[in-house]
Formats: sequence, structure tokens, C-alpha cells
Amino acid sequence: MKRPIASIIACTASFLVGAGAMWAQQQASTTRREPQFENSNVRVWKSIIMPNQPLTQHRHENGRALIALTDGQLKVVDKDGKTLDTYNWERGKAYWLDKDPAGQTHADVNETSKPIEVIVVELQKETP
Repeated sequence: MKRPIASIIACTASFLVGAGAMWAQQQASTTRREPQFENSNVRVWKSIIMPNQPLTQHRHENGRALIALTDGQLKVVDKDGKTLDTYNWERGKAYWLDKDPAGQTHADVNETSKPIEVIVVELQKETP
């Protein structure tokens, strides 16, 4: 039995649309960093930290400004799970975070029930 080419194209298009929607939904429900802009002075990204999905261990070699896009409480933990700091972000407010101490890494943990979104503007040159 032969299928008309239009039917094959419609099936393929439906599959691609469905696959794209599934990918978008999966992206929307995972903790991630979304690069925004970078030059020799700053690196800017949006962090979305989903409930109970921490960012992986990382460090910041330079100071950074953070702009909260949502309200939320974020816990910062070291590689052993020890709490280093807890931040209470208020939507629309900006904050300064110094560079991390030498050799220290951390993960950002959202123990609330809603995603936390922030824009981070990290300096590319070491700050005093």
C-alpha cells in the first residue's frame, strides 16, 4: 500500500513538532544556566534553579552582581554538603557576591517549592 507524499510529510512534521515540544518542556523543568552575553569585561548568564535540583559544584574566580528575577531562598553548600551561606533573594533587587575563596567550590540548592531565577553579571577581571 502506497502512502501519498503529503501524508508522509504531515506525519514527519507532527513528529518533529511533538519532539520539539517535549524538548522545550524538559528544558523548562531542569536546573540550568543560560548564557546571555560575554565580552572581555563581563560574562552574563541566567541561572534557573529548580526545586531540589542544585547546580553542580562550581566556583567563581571573580566578583559578580546578581539580579533576582524571582523571590526565593537559596542555600550554598560545599562539596561535602555543608552549608556555606543562605541567601534570601527579593525579586527586582540586585546583590553583590565576592569571588570564592581559593580552592573552594559550591553548589546552589533550592529547597523551596518554586523555581528561582537570577541574572548573574560576573566580572572577567579579578576584583580586589
